[in-house]
Amino acid sequence: MTSGPPTGVPVDFAAALADLRSAALRAEVRLTEIPAPRRVAPFSVALSGDVLPGAPPGPRSADAPDEHDHDVDPLATGRFVVLYDPAGQEAWHGTFRVVTLVRATLEPEMAADPLLADVAWSWVGECLETAGLTPGTDTLADGGTVTRVLSQSYGALEGTPGAVDLEIRASWTPVGTRLGTHLRAWAALLTTAAGVPPLPEGVAALTRRFTDRSRQRHTVGP
Repeated sequence: MTSGPPTGVPVDFAAALADLRSAALRAEVRLTEIPAPRRVAPFSVALSGDVLPGAPPGPRSADAPDEHDHDVDPLATGRFVVLYDPAGQEAWHGTFRVVTLVRATLEPEMAADPLLADVAWSWVGECLETAGLTPGTDTLADGGTVTRVLSQSYGALEGTPGAVDLEIRASWTPVGTRLGTHLRAWAALLTTAAGVPPLPEGVAALTRRFTDRSRQRHTVGP
């Protein structure tokens, strides 16, 4: 009996999915597979992620979520999407494209920092490099935006503390099919935006198993 990708699924895309499954992430990061976007590439997979405060350490199955997940609000949320077009796309400079999103609420004092957007964007490169990825070699056509929104309450809500909502959108073309490293870099960006200190040890294995939906040919887009 031979093993291999499902009928109609390119070998490279199947290899990328397998590498995503083998990635190891911090215990604070919770992943959920979500419907992939449409109309950009013939194959895709999409994950949403939350950074939860005080999450218990150690691996766990995504099919048996911890009750802790329902008791707290996430420190940061985001999305990680992999697009694959066997024919390649000129703007990508390759056949794969990683599209990411990170959202977090920061302390209101940071709103006045004129370098906030620059600092937030620098996190993207730092997280890629910390994961062992070199721009121009392991990633191509990197780009993105940083958006910050200051919320100030008035009237009956005047006592509500102000806050800064930060949104980082970043995309790049991975070189090769070892996308687990790219997933770890994005997870590190999530925890950085959430204000969780770096933790080189004690990571938890990503036990989520993607459904057949992510392996089937379909039209996708952001």
